[in-house]
Amino acid sequence: MTQDGETTMSDSVPEPSATTSTAIIETDALGKRYGNIIALADVTTSVRPGQVTCVLGDNGAGKSTFIKILAGAHEHSDGRLTVDGVERHFASPREALALGIATVYQDLAVVPLMPVWRNFFLGSEPTKGWGPLRRMDVDFMRRTTKSELAAMGIDLRDVDQPIGTLSGGERQCVAIARAVYFGARVLILDEPTAALGVKQSGVVLRYIARARDRGLGVVFITHNPHHAYPVGDRFMLLRRGRSMGDFPKSEISLHELTARMAGGTELEALSHELAAELGSDSEVAKTLESEVKELRT
Repeated sequence: MTQDGETTMSDSVPEPSATTSTAIIETDALGKRYGNIIALADVTTSVRPGQVTCVLGDNGAGKSTFIKILAGAHEHSDGRLTVDGVERHFASPREALALGIATVYQDLAVVPLMPVWRNFFLGSEPTKGWGPLRRMDVDFMRRTTKSELAAMGIDLRDVDQPIGTLSGGERQCVAIARAVYFGARVLILDEPTAALGVKQSGVVLRYIARARDRGLGVVFITHNPHHAYPVGDRFMLLRRGRSMGDFPKSEISLHELTARMAGGTELEALSHELAAELGSDSEVAKTLESEVKELRT
């Protein structure tokens, strides 16, 4: 707060860095153990400014554990996590956020009945005045919300409308724009398209690309290779808590990515089981067998 009562922000945040080839986040054989249970093991990848790193895997693959380590919600047990070349062990999400690592979870943590501008600044409201006259600067929040959303290409009719009236894709985009405004250098997106239809998923992917173009390093968590491939620059695959590889886009095609995720060996075993139980003439068995053959080609 200044002496002349000008608008102040409740927290100072770092400015986004310019796009360079230097990694913001690097992991080397990263792992997480809960006693004798191994939740994550041998995960090696990097997150660079101006690039989208896609983390793919089915349910139970370890995606949630991985992003919670990056976000500071869990501390890793094995391997190394470095941010800007410095090894880190995050004890809380606040430590990660202080370094510009922002996470947008699937539930978004919004208040549906509050207007868009109020949700945009929720927890970091700017104020004006001082002493007993100090109050939220509502006009500044309205103007800033509209201009920041416009900068991301989001044209909302009215920032006073409750955020609960927006579509799922629009709410995701507001959360992305908010993270960018508050100084995120790395944006972690937890399954942002999981509950969306085709059109709304396309909207979210467009704003992921815009965040990348603004120089952010984006970590896109998804189980859908068809969503990941158009915007991704590198792809890290997880299965049962272990990495199956980390590939730049130039080294893997969409077909190869889909095949690796589908797990041809597992599908082939399932195809034989269904053929034995339902008969080789079963439509289900035939469909699965054709999918296995397609993955092999």
